[in-house]
Amino acid sequence: MKRKDAMESRVVENYLKAVFNAREWSEEPVTVGGLATRLGLSPSSVSELVRKLTERGLLSHARYGAIELTPEGQRIALAMVRKHRLIETFLVDYLGYTWDEVHEEAEILEHAVSDTFIDRLASRLGEPDHDPHGDPIPRSDGTLPDNDQLRLDTVGEGVRARVARVSDSDPEVLRHLDQLGITIGTTLTVNGRHDTAGTIDVDHDGTPVTLGLAVADAIRVVPKER
Repeated sequence: MKRKDAMESRVVENYLKAVFNAREWSEEPVTVGGLATRLGLSPSSVSELVRKLTERGLLSHARYGAIELTPEGQRIALAMVRKHRLIETFLVDYLGYTWDEVHEEAEILEHAVSDTFIDRLASRLGEPDHDPHGDPIPRSDGTLPDNDQLRLDTVGEGVRARVARVSDSDPEVLRHLDQLGITIGTTLTVNGRHDTAGTIDVDHDGTPVTLGLAVADAIRVVPKER
């Protein structure tokens, strides 16, 4: 592939993956402004590429409406998500990276490896369902593992819940949680939410911890039976 074509392919893959990721973490419609913020680009440049990807049949976008992946756009996005999350898993399991270090590395490497390489990597890793952040890893056929989870900030007082997933969009949040001993599999008990202060109180191994609501919003949990 020529250098120019490779760069264009990388840009397209990043846009489609960004649309997919945005839908994973929010029920709000994906807009040009939201996508621009996520990608760190100007709304005008994002609007232009969204138009081109819509013309190519990879996105659907009614004027001033939500941006959606078409079936072909979804296929490409899932393939990139699969590469990204398997690479993150490899970096943690085999190369000693921490969960706050792998995202940027995977962003680079995902464009440099083939589907064959990724399938063999998945086999070597034991066909994992989730990456180090608890994100579901798409299977080679494009299907996703089931994920029935709640945002931590929506869980009722007194509920015990297992941390199942943490957004990797902000490494500082991951490092903060790591310092608190909160990671995938940790059990938390919700003690109370304080909207005025913008905090939520949880109990972790008998230790009270106060989290900002923005941090709690980045955590997905599964309630546990007592």
